[in-house]
Amino acid sequence: MIEIKNLTKRFAHHTAVDGLSFTVQQGEVLGFLGPNGAGKSTTMKMLTGFLAPTSGTASVLGFDIQRDTLKAQQQIGYLPEGAPCYGDMTVRGFLEFIAEVRGYRGAEKKQRVLRAVEQVELEKVLEQSIETLSKGFKRRVGLAQAILHDPKVLILDEPTDGLDPNQKHQVRQLIQSLARDKIVIISTHILEEVSAVCTRAVVIAAGKLVADGTPFELESRSRYHQAVTLVADGELDRAALAAVPGVIGVEDNADGSLTLLAQPGQVIFPQVNELIRQRGWQVKELDVERGRLDEVFRSLTRGEAA
Repeated sequence: MIEIKNLTKRFAHHTAVDGLSFTVQQGEVLGFLGPNGAGKSTTMKMLTGFLAPTSGTASVLGFDIQRDTLKAQQQIGYLPEGAPCYGDMTVRGFLEFIAEVRGYRGAEKKQRVLRAVEQVELEKVLEQSIETLSKGFKRRVGLAQAILHDPKVLILDEPTDGLDPNQKHQVRQLIQSLARDKIVIISTHILEEVSAVCTRAVVIAAGKLVADGTPFELESRSRYHQAVTLVADGELDRAALAAVPGVIGVEDNADGSLTLLAQPGQVIFPQVNELIRQRGWQVKELDVERGRLDEVFRSLTRGEAA
């Protein structure tokens, strides 16, 4: 597993990461969340050995990142923020270079490169120089070099940044398939990424841990958890809806729908559905919300935002 204990990084008078502790097990896809400046990238750089912590420890599959740096790094595939690559190299040349750095030669080097190219679909740009590629293709080249050596740990900083919806879907599917026998950590500010691929999420603000749980557990902290949204033909009786047992509020939405907020821990859908049946309302849509991760995120990090 990955184990981080009291990890701290100070730059002059600024503390970027402040006593961070958590573990990640094989098979987990961890979403590492936080607003800009929260310390996500700094934590990634310490975990991969590119920055030395001021205090605290980090280990990868039992290898301490400071005492056994090379052994720890051999276990890691890393996609840094911005996917930096050598722009004057072709995609093929760059990936072959990375394969050689990883110790592969001959047929095995060729096989590793071709496998990574197939996984992220880079065939049509293999002979192009990296500097001529779109932002999305550069990101895919960065992902290819990260998975080329089939690492046991994948650390990805904004892996779908710059990708179109189809490419995002493809990368998410790839991450899910790779996660079966790996540890995957995804640093991101794209909350839909968490719901789409992560089995667990850690939220940090001002360098400190503020939440740790599954996406569902975080969503359940939203005031919209178990809320019911209605779209109907004609007017609805707001007073009757507000009087439904367990309902604590009725909100108007821009599209003309109404959202009924539930008391924490209450399920209001059966009662709302029964009222609709009794009144004979023509309801076109009736949805129950799991909760809104963006609202929970703002709530957890608003101290830093302020």
